[in-house]
Amino acid sequence: MSQHSPKIAIVHDWLYGGGAEKVVEQLHLLYPDAPIYTSFATDEWRERLDGKVVTGYLQNWPFSKLRRFLPVLRQRWFASLDLSGFDLVISSTGNGEAKFVRAPDGVQHICYCHSPPHFYWRKYQSYLKNPGFGSFDWLARLGLRLLVKPLRQRDYAAAQNVDLFIANSTHIQKDIKTYYGRESVVIQPPVAVDRFSMVKPSKQPNKPYILWGRHVPDKRIDIAIEACNQLGEELIVVGSGPITPELKKIAGPTITFAGRVSDDELLELASTAKAFIFTSEEDFGIAPVEAMAAGLPIIAYRAGGALDYVVEGKSGLFFDQQTSESLRKALSEFSADSFDKTTIKNTAKNFGEEVFRSKISELIDDAGTKSRPPKEQN
Repeated sequence: MSQHSPKIAIVHDWLYGGGAEKVVEQLHLLYPDAPIYTSFATDEWRERLDGKVVTGYLQNWPFSKLRRFLPVLRQRWFASLDLSGFDLVISSTGNGEAKFVRAPDGVQHICYCHSPPHFYWRKYQSYLKNPGFGSFDWLARLGLRLLVKPLRQRDYAAAQNVDLFIANSTHIQKDIKTYYGRESVVIQPPVAVDRFSMVKPSKQPNKPYILWGRHVPDKRIDIAIEACNQLGEELIVVGSGPITPELKKIAGPTITFAGRVSDDELLELASTAKAFIFTSEEDFGIAPVEAMAAGLPIIAYRAGGALDYVVEGKSGLFFDQQTSESLRKALSEFSADSFDKTTIKNTAKNFGEEVFRSKISELIDDAGTKSRPPKEQN
């Protein structure tokens, strides 16, 4: 970058959990003096980010309780931030509005994009069918139908003010091109592969399949349960969520629900498994890479981010339709002895936290040598 230490602003949608926050955490390790602007943050994340989090009125009641319903207010709040005096702006965004931030004249804006907002782009129809707001589903559907056109227009316009897009997978790279008409470079998100690489496989003869993650409709965990029911295969389901009761209702005697577990308990469960089942179409997918770091082959739906790390015959295998029948066929053909755990672990290392920081640092250092042309005056 320039001769002096650059003054960087980090901007993120919100801070209360999930994989996107891990990107911000790694950016904070790279640039510990950079303030982190966000619409909402939990106390836990304020502490984890060393008090560098900056919020505004959206942090306060009643906005904090209604935050899932406030995309327009978030758009306006991010666009109103005064970032004068910064040398570089880095936004991190997925289903939120952090890219609406406006970099000062001559200052680069780099956007790490986890995905264009699902609920009014690629997954619009899916969200209309199942908004995920419980008793407020009717209100979410009404608001989405009324606002989808202006939301898309404003989101597209904000994307045109980004100088450089980073996509979190080749899957999202295509979405950025499709919905924003923009090119991007791919840097996959950071995964704590070192922690999972410590897993030592157990020597028990009959090992179960395993999966972990939040229990929501889009994950299609029901497919894994149904396929294992039909084959009489053991499956450990880790995690919880709004559809956990529904999943338990369809589970047969070979399905075990472990619930929410500690990190150490998850490592122990992973050591007992023979493979990780991945039924979701994810933007990237942190959980399967964690499983690979533990030496587990992945049996994945052939779509989304999984295409970046599942190598057929080396780190796992695919099933082609998002159905229990298609998965059942793949499980019938699966043999754990066909996979080399060392090869799988080495593949996972390509997505580690240090690799992420190195790639981001190199890209940002290069971007910092370029200045943004002044905006044209209307």
